Amino acid sequence: MNGMTAGPLLRAEGLVRDLGAEVKNRALDHIDLTVNQGEYVALTGPSGSGKSTLLYLLGVLDRPTEGRVLLDGADVSELDDDERADLRGKSLGFVFQFHFLMPELSVLENVVVPLWRRGGVSREQIDQRAREVLAQLDLADLAERRPNQLSGGQQQRVAIARAIAGRPRLVLADEPTGNLDTKMGGTVVDIFRHLAERENIAVVMVTHELSFAARAHRQVQLRDGKIVGNIVQ
Repeated sequence: MNGMTAGPLLRAEGLVRDLGAEVKNRALDHIDLTVNQGEYVALTGPSGSGKSTLLYLLGVLDRPTEGRVLLDGADVSELDDDERADLRGKSLGFVFQFHFLMPELSVLENVVVPLWRRGGVSREQIDQRAREVLAQLDLADLAERRPNQLSGGQQQRVAIARAIAGRPRLVLADEPTGNLDTKMGGTVVDIFRHLAERENIAVVMVTHELSFAARAHRQVQLRDGKIVGNIVQ
């Protein structure tokens, strides 16, 4: 973990998430978790164990029933909707099982559109940054293609490029290899490790593939909404 720096970037403290109003279904039960800058963490466990629920709370895409999430020591659990959206745009990157690329746009445009919406820098700087990231992921020659002209692995790499183009400090990935074959899935997992170790980006990935989880720095195992294992690898 050569890229890691001391001190936590992200902390979950006593996270509880209840689902359903009349009959409570406790998806998460008092979760405590710390993620350091530049650390690559895999969340594993059976279906229904709370992996994706936890990821969505860490990414301020959902609110906990109890507990809090801290980013750089600041409680982000109680931010209003606009503040949460601003935080996600500036500090977080997301990669999902389905790439959600816009089919009518080119690869380059799919990467730059979120940066245009953020503003603050020129179109030329945004274009340059997007091309740098595409080159980093061996996609430079595909910049003008449409998503439907790419393989599944290439589409997912474009989704990763989109997630990291804004230089987030934390990338959250929910089953990012779920629609890929083993070889392409392994490539995506290796990209995440590279981002953690070379770019000092913290990565939290939900996966059911234990061979992929084994490539992370740490594996956090969940069952029935609780952490039952925390393995440094």
